[in-house]
Amino acid sequence: KRKVYGDRAVIFAPLYLHNECINNCLYCSFRQDNEKAVRRNLTPQEAVDEARALAARGHRRLLLVCGEHPRLSSAACIAETAQAIYAGADIRRLHVNAAPLSVDDFRTLQEAGIGVFQVFQETYHRKTYAAMHPSGRKADYNWRVTAMDRAMAAGIGDVGMGVLFGLYDHKFEILALLQHSAHLRETFGVGAHTVSVPRLRPAAGAILQRAPYPVDDEQFQLVVAVLRLALPYAGIVLTTREAPGMRDELLAAGVSQISAGSSTSPGGYLDKDREIAAVDQFKVYDNRSLKKVLKAVCNKGYIPSFCTACYRKERTGAGFYHIAGRGELEKLCLPNALLTFKEYLQAENGQLKEQGEEIIHKALNDINDKHMRKQVKDRLARIEQGERDILF
Repeated sequence: KRKVYGDRAVIFAPLYLHNECINNCLYCSFRQDNEKAVRRNLTPQEAVDEARALAARGHRRLLLVCGEHPRLSSAACIAETAQAIYAGADIRRLHVNAAPLSVDDFRTLQEAGIGVFQVFQETYHRKTYAAMHPSGRKADYNWRVTAMDRAMAAGIGDVGMGVLFGLYDHKFEILALLQHSAHLRETFGVGAHTVSVPRLRPAAGAILQRAPYPVDDEQFQLVVAVLRLALPYAGIVLTTREAPGMRDELLAAGVSQISAGSSTSPGGYLDKDREIAAVDQFKVYDNRSLKKVLKAVCNKGYIPSFCTACYRKERTGAGFYHIAGRGELEKLCLPNALLTFKEYLQAENGQLKEQGEEIIHKALNDINDKHMRKQVKDRLARIEQGERDILF
């Protein structure tokens, strides 16, 4: 990971747009038959308000998460919300986690300027898949497993895949996921851009509360390490399903992207004091604020990064893999991490600011290319003078 990306850890937050769903996944709070679930559907303006709140805390890249509802999760609805956020909040890149779409609908999202499109297979084991998804469009295994092909055919260069560890044997799931990524690479010239590694957690109103195939902490660390070795250029994404200690440890095992200060319900960033709050998708095990997560990342020797440069410089899809394969990605990742972290620190004071400035100073001196070091130093100075959104 250090050879490809350097010592940076990308930071993001999920923004749930709604929790309406027509599926009945046994492990999810959003399932249609969960009569105790409080439902919420954000309007585009409410989504903008949530995004502004996250931007005020320092976030610059968000993952839009949708329940699988054919109308509310339509490409048109997601695109409208994405465009409203881009226009109304200081968010520089939106990724999307939603139900599989047609090629034409994926093209609508691509035209709206999204980054990565995520859709998780949950389990590649067909018998288990059928048992876990008894009804709804998600019950169609083939429609889901071919979603990445349609997304790439529509021009979306970066796709994110994942499984829900605990539903079936984790060794089988890893091999199947790697085969899926290999299929995309053979067909489109590029494999998975990101791989998410959620473990099954309790969820309010879910039928399945315990994993049929539990993955313990040691096995989970091995899962991450194997995926990192097998997919050296993919971002490995870890959410707040994991406890703080495990999240911090897994940075050294291969995780390169983590969510921070997360809510897993629509309206969860501004409606925490509502008398009746919308249901969370799953129980959050890491409730640390963004600031506390950044401190932990720094304490582990990593540089927090809010970078969105590759998506905006069109270093995506096969182009991204070409740069990474030449060993040039780290030369971009480190400078962009330093610039975005510096920007975040401008609004900070106290211990984190001191620690962050020290980390930036040390990393700057570690850049061997004198010309690049000067460029980064000059741009850091421009940020100190108030300039924002500088990227390589």
